[in-house]
Amino acid sequence: MIRFENVTKRYRDGTTAVDSLDLTAPKGSITVLVGPSGCGKTTSLRMVNRLITPTEGRISIDGRDTAEMDTAELRRGIGYVIQHAGLFPHRTVAENIGAVPRLVGWTRRKARARALELLEMVGLPLEFADRYPAQLSGGQQQRVGVARALAADSQVMLMDEPFSAVDPIVRTRLQEEFRTLQADLGKTIILVTHDIDEAITLGDQVAVFAAGGRLAQVASPVDLLARPANDFVADFVGRDRGYRALGFTAPPSLLVFDEPSVAVDSRTEHARKAAVDEWILVLGETGAPLGWLDLSTHDADAIRREDVNLGGTVSRRDASTRDLLGAALSSPSGRGVLVNPDGTLHGTVTAADLIRDAGTARDVEHAEALGGPRP
Repeated sequence: MIRFENVTKRYRDGTTAVDSLDLTAPKGSITVLVGPSGCGKTTSLRMVNRLITPTEGRISIDGRDTAEMDTAELRRGIGYVIQHAGLFPHRTVAENIGAVPRLVGWTRRKARARALELLEMVGLPLEFADRYPAQLSGGQQQRVGVARALAADSQVMLMDEPFSAVDPIVRTRLQEEFRTLQADLGKTIILVTHDIDEAITLGDQVAVFAAGGRLAQVASPVDLLARPANDFVADFVGRDRGYRALGFTAPPSLLVFDEPSVAVDSRTEHARKAAVDEWILVLGETGAPLGWLDLSTHDADAIRREDVNLGGTVSRRDASTRDLLGAALSSPSGRGVLVNPDGTLHGTVTAADLIRDAGTARDVEHAEALGGPRP
């Protein structure tokens, strides 16, 4: 557990970066610090490992006052991940990951074995061990940065905009993999971001900072979206917070259609007989959806892979209401594609059905709270 008690950081010119911060990051969970630029998020993070010294107040880790700890010992016991990974360019990937274990006295062989283990854990091939950072993509470098932070097996991790330097697709994949990794490892993590979507995706609790380094609200993602503490938090979270909240709920009922489909290389004549509203779903050899075909514009005798419209996302059948609705709204046919865990077609859903079910569930909740009849 990391605890801030009345922590203030004030600079000589009178600027207050962090103002009387009281915050607890629970053991084994992810606490995300979010807010506009210059609100004290990164300053708060860096005060934990004393890269910045607090002007007032106390910071403790599992009850130990960090001000009373040896600075080098404190930092060796904390994993630290920063934007752009911050790797040593003149060291190999394995040497980067093993840097802290080597500092605490591990042998070169033991440190390399740990590096190879962590490469697998973060989803990188073992042959990357002897490459240099410049030979990796941005997303791969970020994975190495996470592996390096995990190398000494510290229970505390500090992460400063860890996924902001990569493109949106890689970022989403890294976020998903990081949540899976955290579920297995149970580290105590403080993560800084300016992205509210990332905050509610990764955080077990979210701390929203306002200008002047003041803490505006601390809450779970669900409570933050449902009950912002004031106008500032409501504006920062966004007017679409009701839509974002759907990311934490599954639809109370789910009307799934048994969508007609054809295999790639099928005859167009066969597809026309099965199509709904001139759209047919095309499957690959393994039964996984490839995309939609608009038969109103297709005049070839057979369906080729390059004819398929790749617009529209695919969602797992057990996904949140938000993911399912996103799949339906982005589909050129108006029907969202659901897949089984093995990637094969499960069926389709429509946005109208999902919105109706979400609204009905809320109506029931309100009716029960008011003691009225169920709709």
